[in-house]
Amino acid sequence: MDRLSEITFRLPDTAESRGFLDGLRLLLADVPYAATDAADRLTLTPPWSGDARPVTTFALADVPAPEVALDDEQVIGLVTGPGTEVVVLPARVELPDLVERLAGHVRRVDHTGVNLPVGTSAEQWDDLVGAVAAASAMYRYPTGEQWPFVLPATPQELADDIADFVVGREPRFELVREQRLTQTSWQIALWTDLARAELELLFPEPEGLTFPGLDDIFRVVPVRHPWPDLGIRFDLCYRGEGGPNDWETGEWLVTEGGRIR
Repeated sequence: MDRLSEITFRLPDTAESRGFLDGLRLLLADVPYAATDAADRLTLTPPWSGDARPVTTFALADVPAPEVALDDEQVIGLVTGPGTEVVVLPARVELPDLVERLAGHVRRVDHTGVNLPVGTSAEQWDDLVGAVAAASAMYRYPTGEQWPFVLPATPQELADDIADFVVGREPRFELVREQRLTQTSWQIALWTDLARAELELLFPEPEGLTFPGLDDIFRVVPVRHPWPDLGIRFDLCYRGEGGPNDWETGEWLVTEGGRIR
């Protein structure tokens, strides 16, 4: 692919998937750039620039199991890591319950992402990252973890580099090479207008949890769903204070992480 234009989270065309998509649509009802362009699709278009790509879509499709398509050329399916021990994030919250508790509090979508399970080889990882980076503005995570991010970019920025650091260059897309979990998982990170203490009250342990080193940024809520070989979690970002920071504008990823080419 010459330019990554669309990232599509595909769900099997079933009643259960339709219910999940309807719930996601309700959850993002207050996000201005979340649009239902068809009954079976929900599209998130970067609000910063009309020609910034990729867009992110959740859609029903003729597939046997959930998958993520990068345009139509690269597909990330469900994979289970080697061995007999299963390590997952336990999910205790149904999506309709999440929607009800967060009603009126979701403002933006920071990023979506796919976590590849333990056992993903270095060759598989390098091939995937290389293919995505060749067609998008992809940046290393500055502290060294294997968490590269794609930032929506214009054609000129794709050819050169990103130099305008603005709010609205979203949703981003993250790839993660897991060190612990044994199944493919999807992540959806949302900006809320709630403080940390408020989200802790809404989603107390064990429904909600935090990751070491990221506990000051967001609260994690895994959700139940019909697909046993997939994990889905929502990362709920705390309300920002004092205006946009260099994470929101993308400056930290661009200047400290650096472009993967």
